[in-house]
Amino acid sequence: MHPCKLRDGNEIPVLGFGTYEMEGREVYNAVRWALEAGYRHIDSAEWYYNEQECGRAIKDFCAATGTPREAIFFTTKLMTNGGYAAAKASLRKSLKACGLGYIDLYLLHSPIGGPQKRADSWRAAVEARAEGLVKSIGVSCFSTVHLDEMVKAGVELPVINQIDLHPFMTRTEIVTYCRHHNIALEAWAPLVRGLRFRHPKLVELAKKYDKEPAHILIRYSLQKGFIPLPKSSRKERIEGNLKAFEFQLTDQEIVELDSLDEYLVTDWDPTNTP
Repeated sequence: MHPCKLRDGNEIPVLGFGTYEMEGREVYNAVRWALEAGYRHIDSAEWYYNEQECGRAIKDFCAATGTPREAIFFTTKLMTNGGYAAAKASLRKSLKACGLGYIDLYLLHSPIGGPQKRADSWRAAVEARAEGLVKSIGVSCFSTVHLDEMVKAGVELPVINQIDLHPFMTRTEIVTYCRHHNIALEAWAPLVRGLRFRHPKLVELAKKYDKEPAHILIRYSLQKGFIPLPKSSRKERIEGNLKAFEFQLTDQEIVELDSLDEYLVTDWDPTNTP
């Protein structure tokens, strides 16, 4: 898994492991299994209420295998854009919860809160990076309007926009904008939450390559240049999803998958937030 270089010069593994809707022993086990399988990028959030378990799983894995902390890329996110002071407090709370010494990537979880609260929360993130509390900073679920707000303000731009991306939600405008400004894209629901595993095109490609629909979706994301964050609580699926590196889709197949766009919202879509 070759890393992707971000606009700030830092590197991020091209495949991550998502932990949304997992807590307690379930998320601890899943993260340990992911790390043991070869994942080196774990995605958490204040809102997931699992930063402590994710951090503990990472520390235990590192201790058991002699893996340095620096070899694991850990992401977490600010739950609410509550302003400068609130963001600073939340970040420090997340840092304490994970217990990892620093956070590799810290994201504003959404644009909700309005222009001023977004700007103030972002200023807190920029300062935290300067202080060495976090290595890189980015956003999640930001539309071109929210990103343009940052460009026009002349502030430091996010290294990443983590958003819902898959063949059934291609977000062409946002993708084009981010690429123009060298903002990497992470796909937080690359498996479409399983809602389209039986789609004829996915079934056809899975049969052709002797893979599962999930592998086709992850492969699509990788070839689009996105950083997919598949999640699972089952060890065999966590390990199996790495089969996405065993084959390559043709350019025509990528085009055909792109054509499936239906603006399918798999969880939430705050991109239209004022």
